[in-house]
Amino acid sequence: MVETYRQGDVLLARVETLPKNAQRKPVEERIVLAWGETTGHAHAIDARFAKLCQHGAERFIEALAGATLVHEEHSAINLKPGIYRVVQQREYVPGSSRIVVD
Repeated sequence: MVETYRQGDVLLARVETLPKNAQRKPVEERIVLAWGETTGHAHAIDARFAKLCQHGAERFIEALAGATLVHEEHSAINLKPGIYRVVQQREYVPGSSRIVVD
């Protein structure tokens, strides 16, 4: 069974390794996984405790000891060290789907 963490419309699914050729993305203070469209709140991790990588359209987080996923309207989630694929929930709209926003 895959270890997962869900906070609102963001899901983190643990993976064994980063995909080959995944690129590390520079981040300053925090890694924002999703913004709330109406509130401006964010699902985020302090960049001191995680690294952000991208492979094509997929994003990955390398969580270090002390990594916590926070959001102003949800309980904080302490992440176990490891690599996680970031999945943002999608919703059906007639003829297609779109990413869910707060």
